[in-house]
Amino acid sequence: MKTTRILHSSGKTVLSLLLCFSLLAGCMTIRYSGIQINENARMAYSKVGSTGEEVRQIQSKLKSLGFYNGTVDGIYGARTQSAVKAFQKSCGISADGIAGPTTLLYLGLSSSSSGMSSSDEWLLAKLIAAEARGESYKGQVAVGAVVLNRVAHPSFPDSVSGVIYQKGAFSCVNDSNWSVSPNATSQKAARDAINGWDPSGGAIYYYNPRTAKSQWIRTRPVICTIGNHVFCS
Repeated sequence: MKTTRILHSSGKTVLSLLLCFSLLAGCMTIRYSGIQINENARMAYSKVGSTGEEVRQIQSKLKSLGFYNGTVDGIYGARTQSAVKAFQKSCGISADGIAGPTTLLYLGLSSSSSGMSSSDEWLLAKLIAAEARGESYKGQVAVGAVVLNRVAHPSFPDSVSGVIYQKGAFSCVNDSNWSVSPNATSQKAARDAINGWDPSGGAIYYYNPRTAKSQWIRTRPVICTIGNHVFCS
C-alpha cells in the first residue's frame, strides 16, 4: 500500500509538473506571438533597412519633389532617411526619418482601395485648410475643385499630390500655412469636390486680387468670383 501511495503521489507530481510546463510554454507562445505582432505592425512603415515597392514609391516621390537625388532602388538606406527627414522638416512634422502614416499622407502615398486614395483626400483637405479656411464653404469647395480640375487637365500633373506639390503652384506648401491641420469643414469640402461639386465652373486657376503679385494671372479669363478669390481658366 505504501508503494502504491508513493507511485500515486509521484504520478500527481509528474502530472503537475507537466501541466505547469504546458502553461509556461503557452505563456511563452503568447508573449512571443505578441512580439511578432508588434514587430510586424512596426515594420508596416518604411525605415532604414526596409526594402520593396513602398520604398521605391517613397524614393520616387521624394525625387520628384527635389529631396532625394539617389537611385530609386527600393532600399531604405541613409540617403533615403536623410531625404525623408528633410521632407518632414519642410512640412513641419516630426523629423524622425521614418515614413510613418503622417509622412505617407503628406507624400500622397497612403493607399486605399477606393478610386481616390485616403491620402489624396487628406492632402486636398489640407490644401483647402491652408488656402481657404477663411472663405465660405462654397469657396472652400471651389479651391478643392481647382486642384481636381488640374489633375484632369493635360497641362498639369495627373495626381492630387503632384498638383499640390508642383513647384510654384501653391505658396502655402512652403510657408507656415502648411502647418494648419484639416478640420471637419475642409475635409467635408474635399469630399464634396471629389464627389463632383465644382462651384468654380471648371477653373484651373484662382487668385486673391488684393494680394496677387503676378500680372499674368490677372490676364486669365475670369469664370466667377467667390469670396476673396477670382476663379479663371
